[in-house]
Amino acid sequence: MVDKNDASTSAPWAQTKPTALLVLADGTVIEGFGLGATGHVVAEVCFNTALTGYQEILTDPSYAGQIVTFTFPHIGNIGANGEDIEDLNPAARAGAVGAVFKADITAPSNYRSAEGLNDWLKRRGIIAMSGIDTRALTALIREKGAPNAVIAHAPDGNFDVAALTKEAQAWSGLVGLDLAKDVTSGQSSVWNETPWEWNKGYGETAGEPAMHIVAIDYGVKRNILRLLAGLGAKVTVVPAKTQAEDILAMKPDGIFLSNGPGDPAATGDYAVPVIKELLEADLPIFGICLGHQMLALAVGGKTVKMHQGHHGANHPVKDHTTGKVEIVSMNHGFAVDSKSLPEGVEETHISLFDNSNCGIALAGKPVFSVQHHPEASPGPQDSHYLFRRFANLIRARKGEPALAER
Repeated sequence: MVDKNDASTSAPWAQTKPTALLVLADGTVIEGFGLGATGHVVAEVCFNTALTGYQEILTDPSYAGQIVTFTFPHIGNIGANGEDIEDLNPAARAGAVGAVFKADITAPSNYRSAEGLNDWLKRRGIIAMSGIDTRALTALIREKGAPNAVIAHAPDGNFDVAALTKEAQAWSGLVGLDLAKDVTSGQSSVWNETPWEWNKGYGETAGEPAMHIVAIDYGVKRNILRLLAGLGAKVTVVPAKTQAEDILAMKPDGIFLSNGPGDPAATGDYAVPVIKELLEADLPIFGICLGHQMLALAVGGKTVKMHQGHHGANHPVKDHTTGKVEIVSMNHGFAVDSKSLPEGVEETHISLFDNSNCGIALAGKPVFSVQHHPEASPGPQDSHYLFRRFANLIRARKGEPALAER
């Protein structure tokens, strides 16, 4: 009989060769097991604290140029489907380029699942890895800031670490990058899908539209457009570089400035002059995330790169206009410098994590914007009222009664 506790007779310890690496620009190499697409890509690493909504997160165009570390350990257990995506054109694969998980992906267990997450990641071209201490990586990001890195997946486990390190070190990072041009719509289109309802799915607008909203697409999320359409609006989506005269020729009742990726100052080179012209037209304007940042730039403010950014669905924000504290969804690595805001621009919202700016409004004008994501995809619906606030600015111009903001 063989004594299993006898080291002299037991089998050698089996070590599985890593099939994925996360190589940071400072030379740190994190080993794991590859998932999704194979190959390698360079990007900025951030972390997201949401417990749900991994498909919406990975398909949010605001994550272009980023690798998302999920702090929640179990990702993928509800599978994937064709509904829970946020980019307008899935074929363009706008969104995160990489993903980092703690635990391996388990078999899906959800009635809405159409395929396993790993298969979906492969189709999307997202390189992913599991089997690492995501708590340690999150702590590193909090301490040192969001690093540039290469995520690599090779089933044979063969990597040129020196070459991957040089690639991470050579990448310029997100500062100065205009990524909106890479994820925006190729042409104008009309959006008519309304919000999802339990066991019904998405609806469609019907009847005569109550208003016409032109949405400038810097990387817009679908659920933003759904909520606008759900207010009875005809929503026309236009590419990021559409000129003001072309937008005004559509005779909109209101203008929406969308979310998007990259450095707002870089996108502002062509977007800010357009926004300035639209402000002169004195139409109601509402901006979210990148749209908020570029509205701030258009009125004379400045933006700054954040240390680690805000990414998650549990961020407390205070609305100074109501005095309420809301739990909101956030996804941004740049922020508006509140100290740079000129006279006539009111700070309406702040983060209760770090007091960074989360909203502005222009005195005497029907114009406002927020840094967070009130469309809640994923996330709580505390800020859905902002869409009705926008609609009420339009309705007031049309002499119609206001909707309850709730």
